[in-house]
Amino acid sequence: MAKEITTRGDNYSQWYLDLVNKADLAENSAVRGCMVIKPYGYAIWEKMQAQLDKMFKETGHVNAYFPLFIPKSFFSREAAHVEGFAKECAVVTHYRLKNDPDGKGVVVDPEAKLEEELIIRPTSETIIWNTYRNWIQSHRDLPILINQWANVVRWEMRTRLFLRTAEFLWQEGHTAHATREEAVEETLKIINLYADFAEKFMGIPVIKGIKSENERFAGAVETYCIEGLMQDGKALQCGTSHFLGQNFAKAFDVMFSNREGVLEHVWATSWGVSTRLMGALVMAHSDDNGLVLPPNLAPIQVVIVPIYKNKEELDRVSAVADQIIPQLKARGISVKYDDNDNKKPGWKFAEYELKGVPVRLAMGPRDLEKGTVEVARRDTLTKEVLAVEGIDEVIEKLLADIQENIFRKATAFRDENIRKADTWEEFKTLLTEKGGFISAHWDGTPETEARIKEETKATIRCIPLDAEPEEGLCIYSGQPSAQRVLFAIAY
Repeated sequence: MAKEITTRGDNYSQWYLDLVNKADLAENSAVRGCMVIKPYGYAIWEKMQAQLDKMFKETGHVNAYFPLFIPKSFFSREAAHVEGFAKECAVVTHYRLKNDPDGKGVVVDPEAKLEEELIIRPTSETIIWNTYRNWIQSHRDLPILINQWANVVRWEMRTRLFLRTAEFLWQEGHTAHATREEAVEETLKIINLYADFAEKFMGIPVIKGIKSENERFAGAVETYCIEGLMQDGKALQCGTSHFLGQNFAKAFDVMFSNREGVLEHVWATSWGVSTRLMGALVMAHSDDNGLVLPPNLAPIQVVIVPIYKNKEELDRVSAVADQIIPQLKARGISVKYDDNDNKKPGWKFAEYELKGVPVRLAMGPRDLEKGTVEVARRDTLTKEVLAVEGIDEVIEKLLADIQENIFRKATAFRDENIRKADTWEEFKTLLTEKGGFISAHWDGTPETEARIKEETKATIRCIPLDAEPEEGLCIYSGQPSAQRVLFAIAY
């Protein structure tokens, strides 16, 4: 199985696509730019979703659902927002089909044209803030802390499974607050929540920062982000949290009476992560043998593969497996016993290795005689023989160690690939020969950032939140700079 995957060294992009396909995560659909998320891929997304949903609710957020369709006029109300999304919007113009008079299937009924076109949501700020106008009158109605799990459509021209698709799944939080301070606090709370999720569950170290003006969300005052580094040295934006100020409240006339009885506009945030995280998970950890999944997100954490020659031997192995499985489940560990006789053990080993199952147990007659089981871990591809007695406790600790090891390895890689550049020539050389994050001075102007992107394809990934002030000169313009920012070529 694994031999069918292109190696990272030969062609990283093809390796990624092969892996997504061969590991049964997703495939291209009949609709250009859209994907089918297959059961195994969706199971990983469900684990992500469940954990994030739990974290949102623990911080006081509740779920709701808003319409897929947004009146075109809503987009006209916030100028920066419409400018940012106009080129990606799919538009519904008619509401009915009819039989083709020539007998060639169906055609759009020209008599069924909508009075106002509807936009299939690329994001939901406009429809949600039009709704909030009816919900908010007083400071007593605030804050509103809502999240929705939904699909969105952004008509991307260049697509890649999970990383960039015309339709994708995500969550989007939309909150309303009485003060600027509360809204900023919310924005930071969420970006820290995303960082915790990425590091503790996905095993991906991320850098928290602020986006430059050119990279900011359309309609935001400030965009906070988490940036991860993939194995090919490219950056991937893993999540964003936007301080929207009063922009959308003013656009939709959402006002409230404050504690002094004075009317003022509401303060807003929005934030989201998407199925792009699936792409990050694949690219950050996996190897030439297949997926490497962190145990915290693996649909199957342990697989047990029996080795036998006849039914009697299978029954004996199964009896031991039947003892182990409830012990593992009692510790909250997901386990699969694969006694399917249509596939040989060797095929199963390769298959579960390909799918990134963190721990594999193999048992045969000889193991039963000795009271042992072979334990293989996916992250290091190492095996050891251990006693069946107490194996549940051993595996629980092993899974925690695998989770930690995956994160430690990714962190070491990230840290080794953050480099300083002090001149334009040094910057271009590092970008070409090394990749990764490049820490360099920038004069703070959108014009310089645009020129750097135009000449190198590198963008400012973020201005790190923990960056120390440092006087210097911009690598491109030579103008004064107050601190370094992180550049990279990104997905």
